[in-house]
Amino acid sequence: MPLMPKRVKHRKVQRGTRKGTARSRTRLSFGEYGLKALGRGWVKSVQIEACRVAINRHMKRKGKLWIRIFPDKPVTKKPIEVRMGKGKGAPDHWVAVVKPGMVLFEIAGVPDMIARESLRLADAKLGIPTRLICRD
Repeated sequence: MPLMPKRVKHRKVQRGTRKGTARSRTRLSFGEYGLKALGRGWVKSVQIEACRVAINRHMKRKGKLWIRIFPDKPVTKKPIEVRMGKGKGAPDHWVAVVKPGMVLFEIAGVPDMIARESLRLADAKLGIPTRLICRD
């Protein structure tokens, strides 16, 4: 079951704007190491789940992982081979809107090298450029 809200006020939403930088979630709040977004875009719920699995597998379920993003925006899609018009398509999947500067994942309780490699594996699953950050 992919990440998605339990219930929403509106079933279909407009695409919105992706300009600007993140205003919140820009610093480490929980862990020692984090993955910070350098680019902007939409991260699908399946990508977030793939990152979670990759990080936990490499950490061998030691330490703690915090996922700081949640896919709360529905993306619609019209069926294949359907003519133009006739309204907006049905909700297809859920995405999280990511802006530059946003912390996506945080890790604590594992050695330095394991944390770095875990976040590098997660970075490979995402479609946006990221940077590893650590607590000073």
